[in-house]
Amino acid sequence: MISQGNAVVPGELAPGKLDPDRRTADDRDLPSRTDPMTAQLSAAIGGPIGAHAVVGRQRFLTPLRVCFLLAVIAMSFGWAGKAACLQQFPGGEDGAQVLDWQGDRQYVAMCYADAIPLYGGERLSDGEFPYKSGWTDGTLGADGELVVRHMEYPVLTGLYQYGAMTIAKAWKQAADDGQLPGALEVVLYFTVIAIGLALAWLVTVWASASLTGRRKWDVALVAASPLVLVHVFTNFDAIATAFAMTALLAWSRKRPVLAGVLLGLGSAAKMYPLFFLGPLLILCWRAGRMRDFWRTAAGAAVAWTAVNLPIALLFPKGWREFYRLSEIRGMNPESIYNVVSSFTGWQGFDGPLGPGESPSNLNMVAMGLFVAACVGVAVIGLTAPRRPRVAQLCFLVVAMFLLTNKVWSPQFSLWLVPLAVLALPHTRILLAWMTIDALTWVPLMYYFHGVANKGLPEQWFTASIVLRDIVVLGLCAMIIRQIYRPAEDLVRAGGIDDPVGGVLDGAPDSYFLARGTLPSR
Repeated sequence: MISQGNAVVPGELAPGKLDPDRRTADDRDLPSRTDPMTAQLSAAIGGPIGAHAVVGRQRFLTPLRVCFLLAVIAMSFGWAGKAACLQQFPGGEDGAQVLDWQGDRQYVAMCYADAIPLYGGERLSDGEFPYKSGWTDGTLGADGELVVRHMEYPVLTGLYQYGAMTIAKAWKQAADDGQLPGALEVVLYFTVIAIGLALAWLVTVWASASLTGRRKWDVALVAASPLVLVHVFTNFDAIATAFAMTALLAWSRKRPVLAGVLLGLGSAAKMYPLFFLGPLLILCWRAGRMRDFWRTAAGAAVAWTAVNLPIALLFPKGWREFYRLSEIRGMNPESIYNVVSSFTGWQGFDGPLGPGESPSNLNMVAMGLFVAACVGVAVIGLTAPRRPRVAQLCFLVVAMFLLTNKVWSPQFSLWLVPLAVLALPHTRILLAWMTIDALTWVPLMYYFHGVANKGLPEQWFTASIVLRDIVVLGLCAMIIRQIYRPAEDLVRAGGIDDPVGGVLDGAPDSYFLARGTLPSR
């Protein structure tokens, strides 16, 4: 730090006194001097920052604002990637405009986004409340009767879609009255959805930047990840990432109840933020801070119940739809189980299933593997010589869920992006994983296009999934290595404990397992 008059500005580096090997909790990270990839890229603009440079006095282009700009640019490319699926042509009755998805445009142009077909498929276009209204689409249940379908998403995500539909219909009405520019209602709906998702990802970037401590520039990988370019508008996962990361931010600021509320809201949008409670349980138990954990868990339970209970009481069938579909859903193309089936012809744990039958064996295997993986993460958290960081264990748990689950939709990889940056801030390694993961979208789209239409065989796609899974396992291995060798952890350089730790940051251990023993307090 340096003095300015009588004031002390933390985080500033004194001109002429920069020591690249010196690291303290107040020093700013200088990626052009500490990160090999950034150092090479900086050659295009004059090379790494100089030894006499004054750091931290830029009032406008702060690291966070630069990352916001990168995120906006990345999401602009993401929007352009989906734009081909918003094209219209006069193919309806009496020449009415309809979406131009001729010739499997959504796959050939690789612009597919769930919100577009769901607008009609989930009957949002009818303007009815999604959990109240039901419909049949020819699907048969196990009893041979037609199944009445409802909104298939958790409540908060369903309400978000309902709100976007309401805005889109109001926009269409204003356009019909000549007050606003118009388009097909589904196009307006997707536009509203995308604006909300973009704001949610900016919240994710902001929260992630607030959690990086002195390593502010790490969040550039969150802002401009290749996975953001491809998937930020593919589904509604940015809503959950915003809640998940703001929950970790609240935890880091020693507000466990607020952290729990945000985790509960996030799990009402997508299930995965709920998994953060597992790492917090292990770390709080090890630090003897169980009261803070129970406050977080209570906040999560209350928030989740407050969102779900009214819908469950008023429209129980509609509320159960998400859980019903989760139970009867088989292995999706991106799961490891389908990869094995693709290369071996294996029929799965349940064999061929009839209409409406649940893959009960697959469900048990997936659940059993995930539970076993969580036990393994718990053992790691309790046997490490130094208490692991929150982000490290959260990444491991979420990654294990994706690897063992029967469903890994491509956009689910967004869940890992901010956690990976916080847990393992190695630019080249993370960029390689993100690029490989994002590129699996190409063979997936051409696999859906079909071999008969000059698409790709399934094995081209499943081979890319094998590569992605191997890379994610590699990330997990690196994180585990750094947990057991904390001196190799870049985040902890300079004596820092855990920027996300909150009440755990710098707290002494009360309980831990070492060589099969449980030391006394």
